[in-house]
Amino acid sequence: MVNPAPKGSMNFWVNLFKAPTEKEDLETVLKSMPPFEKLKSKYIDQIIELIHNRVYGVNEHLFLQGDPGIGLFIVREGEVLIKHTDEFGVSHNLAVFKRGDFFGEMALLEDDTRSASAIATKETSAAVIFKPDLDEFIDRNPAQGTKVLRGISKILALRLRLVNQEYFDLYQKVFQQNREKLSDGD
Repeated sequence: MVNPAPKGSMNFWVNLFKAPTEKEDLETVLKSMPPFEKLKSKYIDQIIELIHNRVYGVNEHLFLQGDPGIGLFIVREGEVLIKHTDEFGVSHNLAVFKRGDFFGEMALLEDDTRSASAIATKETSAAVIFKPDLDEFIDRNPAQGTKVLRGISKILALRLRLVNQEYFDLYQKVFQQNREKLSDGD
């Protein structure tokens, strides 16, 4: 059973830093992303050298929930569904990423497993930056690495704010429903 994400919810999965889709140049896409937007062209070129490009067929997994988190993915063409399966075996669609979107930024910071699966819903071309490659870039260029890490922090902070807002909105909704039930019972 797959539960679609309800309309208007799961805002923290929305790509808040989406690059303009009409721009095809990978350099332009990278410069539009918070981790790389402050880097000079010289360093963007070094990041581009780290990128691995891959094409995924329809219904092919980019990664599975529980896999090691090893890199950041940028959708160059196609479409990727992010799906989480809960402890009861129920699958929940969390997000759909399209051209210019990116996901997996937490994998660049921590050595943990994926919290969801990523599946190509169309033939998809993706650029991948693997954590060990980025770590090496940061070690070679500490000042630029700080900019990259600040950009990743910016993404995570905004996603956390959105999670908090959705939590409080849900809390208020449940509180209001319970309040109405209590007043109806009088």
